[in-house]
Amino acid sequence: MTRAESGLKQKKEEKKHSFFPGVYLRRFSSTIKEQLPPCTDVSSDLNAVKRNTAENNTMNLEQITELTAQDMAAVNATILEQLNSEVTLINQLGYYIISGGGKRIRPMIAVLAARALQYQGDKHITVAALIEFIHTATLLHDDVVDESDMRRGKATANAAFGNAASVLVGDFIYTRAFQMMTSLESLRVLALMSEAVNVIAEGEVLQLMNVHDPDITEESYMRVIYSKTARLFEAAAQSSAILSGATEAQEQGLQDYGRYLGTAFQLIDDLLDYSADGVTLGKNTGDDLNEGKPTLPLLHAMHHGNAQQTAMIRGAIEQGNGRHLLEPVLTAMEQCGSLSYTRQRAEEEADKAIAALHVLPQSPFRDALEGLAHLAVQRDF
Repeated sequence: MTRAESGLKQKKEEKKHSFFPGVYLRRFSSTIKEQLPPCTDVSSDLNAVKRNTAENNTMNLEQITELTAQDMAAVNATILEQLNSEVTLINQLGYYIISGGGKRIRPMIAVLAARALQYQGDKHITVAALIEFIHTATLLHDDVVDESDMRRGKATANAAFGNAASVLVGDFIYTRAFQMMTSLESLRVLALMSEAVNVIAEGEVLQLMNVHDPDITEESYMRVIYSKTARLFEAAAQSSAILSGATEAQEQGLQDYGRYLGTAFQLIDDLLDYSADGVTLGKNTGDDLNEGKPTLPLLHAMHHGNAQQTAMIRGAIEQGNGRHLLEPVLTAMEQCGSLSYTRQRAEEEADKAIAALHVLPQSPFRDALEGLAHLAVQRDF
């Protein structure tokens, strides 16, 4: 048993790998009766955050969580309500993955974008919830494709319920998301989200094609990142802009923000696969190496290492099952500055995301969007 696996086994059950403590859905029974109504009055939260941010415009995690607490509670209540099905297995598996923690950054973006544009309705709650549904469905399908057995510190849904159940419940969650889209009564949002889901599917296929291919370019890698990750971030921000009646410049700015932030987020994800310990990460360190995925840290080390390192990494990508090579690969990455290079690229994307926010009026919600960009590249899980 590796050190990471041992640590995961000993980890206490109550620890949650949530990007937003207190926001994640907690364990709940099979019958959900409690519903929190969407709240559009956030003046008390706003005043508290104004006090906390008087001396510093860059919000920290606690301040962002405080600012969005009521909206995110409404989002979570909507998620629970929309997950409900008469089919027992859908309830069990759906609740299993939704309650397993998670960063909730995508619905958070939708909430903050709407508030930054002074939106006064409650449809942004539906947008945020359906965005999380789409993300959850992709996770269910991804774990089957990747044959993963651990996520967020516990067994994946496919490990716990089987591949067939995971795929089919993922399909249910996808279609429920589209049902929620129609309730918004916005053809523009429906068209936007439909296109986004299609791009995400293309991205997953592109990634599958790139597995075990050491000759893909950085440009091809970045295309995969945009398609499978950044496009949903982009859609989250842009959907709220549409609902809020934003100007063309504001909508474009939020679309750009989502794209750049999503790119930075995935770059850090790929970095953490090599730099974080398994307990903190909630999954096995070096999974990408073991699966033969040519992510940016690995590609950079392969192209900048010595002949022996290049041959080793190329072979690991081509053959997969390379977890036993993790230590020498990490050594190559350190010597080549590959992790630093990946972080630098992520920080550049985050800076562009922050710059894109200049089209929004100054407010604590805009500050929170900026804070998310900082947190996305500073995180260690």
